[in-house]
Amino acid sequence: MRPEQPPRRCIAVLGGSFDPVHNGHVALGHYFVTLLAPDMLRVIPAGNPWQKHGLEAGAADRVEMVRRAFNDQAVAVLIDQQEIERQTATFTIDTLQSLRTELGPDASIIFLMGADQLQHLNTWQGWDKLFNYAHLGVASRPGFALDASQVPPEVTREFTRRAATPEQIRQSPHGLTYLAENLFVDISATKIRAALHSGNRPDSLIPAVVLDYIEQHHLYKN
Repeated sequence: MRPEQPPRRCIAVLGGSFDPVHNGHVALGHYFVTLLAPDMLRVIPAGNPWQKHGLEAGAADRVEMVRRAFNDQAVAVLIDQQEIERQTATFTIDTLQSLRTELGPDASIIFLMGADQLQHLNTWQGWDKLFNYAHLGVASRPGFALDASQVPPEVTREFTRRAATPEQIRQSPHGLTYLAENLFVDISATKIRAALHSGNRPDSLIPAVVLDYIEQHHLYKN
C-alpha cells in the first residue's frame, strides 16, 4: 500500500493598501475562509504600491487597523509585513513568488482580490505569471460580469478557462480561479477617507474597532 499523503495546506492571501481597512476587505476574507476552510488567512498590507500615489496612514497604523479588523476570523490570521519591509516598489508577483518559496511547492495558495482589481489586472507587473504561484479568488459587485465591457479580454480568457470549484482549488497548488458571484463588495476607501476628512463617521463601511482606532489616533484629518 502507498503511504497516505498528508492533507495539502491551504493559505488564503489578502493584500491591499488598507488605507483604511474596511468592511469590504473583511467580507472578502470571511467569504473565502468560509468557502475553503483554509489553514490560515494571511493579510499583507502594501508597502509602496506602484499604482497608488501616497498612503495617508503610516505602516504601523495600517498594520494595527488590519489586526483589529481581522481579530475574530474562524481561522488563524497572520499579518504579513513583507511588503512594508521590502522598502521598494510593491509588485504582487514578487510577493507571491516569496510566499511560494516559503510555503513550498505543494501548498494551495489563493490570492484574494476585488472586482475592481480584476478590471485592470492586465496592467499588473507579470500578471499572467501570477497563476504560476497561486490561485485567484475574486469578489463580485452589483452588475459585475466577466465580459468585454468590464474586464480586458485577455483577463477574461484566462479567468474563464481556469475556473474551478473550491474543492479543486484546495486540491491543487496554483493556476485556478474562482469568482464569488454571490459576494458583492463595492466599498471605496477613497470615499471613506473623504468622509473622514469632512468629519463624518462612515459607521456602516468600517469595523467599529477600526473606526475607534482612527478617532483615537486622529487619522485622516485635514
